[in-house]
Amino acid sequence: MDIKATLLSPAGKAPVSPPGRKIRVLIADDEFHVRQIVAGIVRALGAVVVAEAGDGDEAVEAFERLRPDLVILDINMPRMRGDEALTRILAIDPQVVAIMMTAQDTIDSVQECLDRGARHYILKSNRAEEIMQLLAECWPDCIAHVRSTERP
Repeated sequence: MDIKATLLSPAGKAPVSPPGRKIRVLIADDEFHVRQIVAGIVRALGAVVVAEAGDGDEAVEAFERLRPDLVILDINMPRMRGDEALTRILAIDPQVVAIMMTAQDTIDSVQECLDRGARHYILKSNRAEEIMQLLAECWPDCIAHVRSTERP
């Protein structure tokens, strides 16, 4: 599937992200193939993946070192869960945009992540095409938030 072609407007115009500085993204998931799928989608949306992490500890370390604009975190990861990593990352930078991904679909897990400060929640149990659509739908909101918190 050509992710970039799918994200183009019907007239074949530019991808979803507006022009300007590319949004810098950290992806954390303990499943390599999920990270690869999400990274492809993020790139197709016009952003740059600055780091990938296989667990929550790596995610927090990479965030401290690289300070990306947006993080995409799986909840169930070894060493440190994604929801705990989210809390630590937001303590470092409360303005970062966080999207949580998980196979859990209980209302409690969704609400807990949103209460902790996640901006969006996506089920990774969906097919790649559906994950792409969900990220594309929430992307404009994420970009707008990042742009609104940028320093001149």
